[in-house]
Amino acid sequence: MLDREQGSTDGADGELTVPMAWLYAEYIADELLRTGDLMPPTSFEFRAGRDALALTIFLSDTDGELSGIRVVTQLETWLSLTAYDQPWQEWVRERLAELAAGAARSGGPAPDLALAEEAWRWLQETELLAPDLNAVPGGAPVVGEDDGPKVWTPAWQLGLPLGHLAIHLF
Repeated sequence: MLDREQGSTDGADGELTVPMAWLYAEYIADELLRTGDLMPPTSFEFRAGRDALALTIFLSDTDGELSGIRVVTQLETWLSLTAYDQPWQEWVRERLAELAAGAARSGGPAPDLALAEEAWRWLQETELLAPDLNAVPGGAPVVGEDDGPKVWTPAWQLGLPLGHLAIHLF
């Protein structure tokens, strides 16, 4: 239990501020990926997909009302945001900057934003070894999925298409 007298809380008036919007977005993303059964939940690829989807879900909620009932109605929005030809990375940067500016104006704590920024940092800074989809096969047929050229890829570039596919499979 937190002691209000020692100032060990994040909220105003000594109240603990719980990042419910981020946690809910992460929960929805997790459920979408688990339903799609695309990779083991303990893999880094799963985390990349979950974080990319959670960012998409969290940042697309412009009204600040992540509602359980609206999840199904938001699937098309999330599909369009995560589509291959969309500038997702730039959209994430812009939305995070907008939310940071809003948090600075309000002067209050922004625990949801802090978790979203941490997820974005991890997605940008972490590289995962993935098949090189741009490589031209050298004439020999690829026997197994572990064969073929691989390249280190930023986690968001792997997680975003996985998240998009998970939405389709839902």
